[in-house]
Amino acid sequence: MIRPPSLARPRKVDKVPFVELYAGRLQGVVSSGSDEDRVYVSYFESGSGNFFCSTNNNRPCGGLRGSPCKHLQALMTEAVLQYGAPRLINYLSLGADPATARAAYDLLRFIKGGPHKVEAGMVFSRFLTYLHHVGLPSTTLPIPEMNWFVR
Repeated sequence: MIRPPSLARPRKVDKVPFVELYAGRLQGVVSSGSDEDRVYVSYFESGSGNFFCSTNNNRPCGGLRGSPCKHLQALMTEAVLQYGAPRLINYLSLGADPATARAAYDLLRFIKGGPHKVEAGMVFSRFLTYLHHVGLPSTTLPIPEMNWFVR
C-alpha cells in the first residue's frame, strides 16, 4: 500500500487543479497566470524525461524553450506535494536520491529529456471527466459510468 505524503501546505488547486500519474507520465492541467480562461496541459514522460506544455487547444506554451516552463515547474511542485518526491523519482525513473531530493527543484535537475509534443486532448479529457465526478452529489448508490470499477 502506498501512503499519501502529509502535505507541507495545502495544494494550490486554483493554480494546478489536476495532477496525475497516468500512462507513464506525470501530467496535469495548470491555470494561466495571465488569462483566466486559458489552461495549459503539461506533462513529464517517464524514462525518456521528455516534456511538453500547450494550451488545451494544442498551442505550444511560449515559455517552452528547451527546458521546463513555469507551468511544468508548477506541475512538478504540486506533484511533489500530492505524491511525494520518492514516488515521483521512482515513477519518472529519475536518477535523484530519494533521501535528499525533497522539492520540485531537486527533481527538475534530473529531467534530461527535451520538448516532445503530444496532443493535449487525452489529458484535458481526463481532467474534464475528473471535474464531472467531483461535481456529483455524494451518494452510496452506484454511479453508472463508474460501473467498470466495481466488480
